[in-house]
Amino acid sequence: MSITANSQLSKVLSRNLESIASNTDGSWANLGAELVYTQDWAGRFSSFYWQPSDSLSINTEQIVASLNQDDSLTPVDKVTYLQYLQRVMTALAPERCQFWFAYRQYLYEFDLTITPVMPSLGDAATTVLVMGRLLQVAEKNYEALPPLSATSISDLALRSQQHQKILNRITSSIRRTLDLDVIWQQTVDSLGEALRLDRCIICPYKPGAKSVKVIAEYHKPNITSMLGLEIDINSEPGLVETLLTLKPVVVDSQHPYFRQGRILVAVTCHQDQPNGIIAITLRDECKSLTAEELELAKEVADQLGTAIAHATLYQELGAARFQAEEATRRKSEFLANVSHEIRTPLNGIMGFLKLILDDMTDSVEEEREYLQESHKLSLHLFDIIQDILDFAKIEAGKNDLELSSVNIDELFTDVSNSMRLQSEQKNLSFQMQLPDTSDKIVVFGDYLRLKQVMINLVGNAIKFTHEGGITLSADVVRKKMRFQDREFPGIVKVRVADTGIGVSLDKQDKLFQSFSQVDGSRTRQYGGTGLGLAISQKLVEAMGGEVHFYSLGEGLGSTVTFTVPLYQQPVLS
Repeated sequence: MSITANSQLSKVLSRNLESIASNTDGSWANLGAELVYTQDWAGRFSSFYWQPSDSLSINTEQIVASLNQDDSLTPVDKVTYLQYLQRVMTALAPERCQFWFAYRQYLYEFDLTITPVMPSLGDAATTVLVMGRLLQVAEKNYEALPPLSATSISDLALRSQQHQKILNRITSSIRRTLDLDVIWQQTVDSLGEALRLDRCIICPYKPGAKSVKVIAEYHKPNITSMLGLEIDINSEPGLVETLLTLKPVVVDSQHPYFRQGRILVAVTCHQDQPNGIIAITLRDECKSLTAEELELAKEVADQLGTAIAHATLYQELGAARFQAEEATRRKSEFLANVSHEIRTPLNGIMGFLKLILDDMTDSVEEEREYLQESHKLSLHLFDIIQDILDFAKIEAGKNDLELSSVNIDELFTDVSNSMRLQSEQKNLSFQMQLPDTSDKIVVFGDYLRLKQVMINLVGNAIKFTHEGGITLSADVVRKKMRFQDREFPGIVKVRVADTGIGVSLDKQDKLFQSFSQVDGSRTRQYGGTGLGLAISQKLVEAMGGEVHFYSLGEGLGSTVTFTVPLYQQPVLS
């Protein structure tokens, strides 16, 4: 015996699976349900009916018209919702649940029963029939969802487990290395791939910084890269808030690269000190995050912050070890060169004196010549030892300065009288240029130390110049400065320029390093300890000034400048 049932539902399904339909023919209304729709495996609607209460101003026609589009009615937790659909179709067993859906500016919570549309024997189910009713309506608020029901909380448990797996994978990955670049890149890649993000960036942060730079990024191929971009912290409210609270925040980004969308921003910390910032774009279904998810984001940031701190410490220790080894190497090289510089004049002095004592001279004139050479070598030896002692005294912090007013014209004249003979012996010109003033220029410093600095600089210029000449000049700069709790009306910039051998650009950073010489072999060729610039720099800085070296390269000459506070404002012509 067979029974044929006139099923209204079967007719409705067959008709509405072909195209989305509203309740124009009243078919779904005959089922007596407030909400009825069908969907496929991916959550695409194939039919839809909703008859809300008359007290609610809901335009169902607009909802139907936008189904399966960007502004469609969609579940807030789309991942968990799709898992429900696929589980029902796989098990061919109905399930009941509660879910929040978003449409434009409102959120709707539905009580739903999801039922598989039974396929032919041997075929897999591809469609579900969903029936339900509206529980509550709330205005959309991305900072927090309305209170979740017990069923929703259980739904989010699975999502939380998935995120925990991501956290474990990231933690395991970054603990395997102490390379900061690898840590940053692995983190953004793991987050971006696991969460299917449009973009994820990381920026190192130092307390007090006004901007941060993107040093690692994950982004989809069709999106412009932000790598290397600097972001003004004050221009992004999310950055300011997360740095102040040390908590993840969800905000509307003002940056065009984030398409002015919603982003999650978290600060990475170690011992409550921020050391980096993570920013990720939020997909539509994740724009509202629960407290548990925000806490998970903080845990990811904290794990990353600890890894960054450890890797930074490792790098700093490595850099400190390298610097110590380099300093030891430079000191050994310096001592070798200095010992050679000391032995050379000392051997000369001992040799000439030995010849005199052994009556090996042929005349009184020759004996006098040997004595003069011995005296000349002794002065050179004295200068070398004086440099070493000065440097040692400065390094020990025992360099006592007698700071007072110094007439710059008198200082220049004194230096010229001391150094002009040396330049003339090498057929070099020696020029001095002072500002054209009707008043004397007075600076604030130690006269003897300033003279020592200028003699060092002029001596170096003469030593390393074979043709051309040296120019010693000074300029008054009307720029107020403070030194030793006093305000001075300006500075005087002293300049020593030569047409000598110059210094290549890649070696200029060694000029002011302690126990460092630009070229050990060249230093031996020209003589000296190589301490002149280092001593001059420390003396000038102790008097409130700065020293700078300029050279366009080998064979192009050099210019050394230093500044000293202006004691009183001169009357310029």
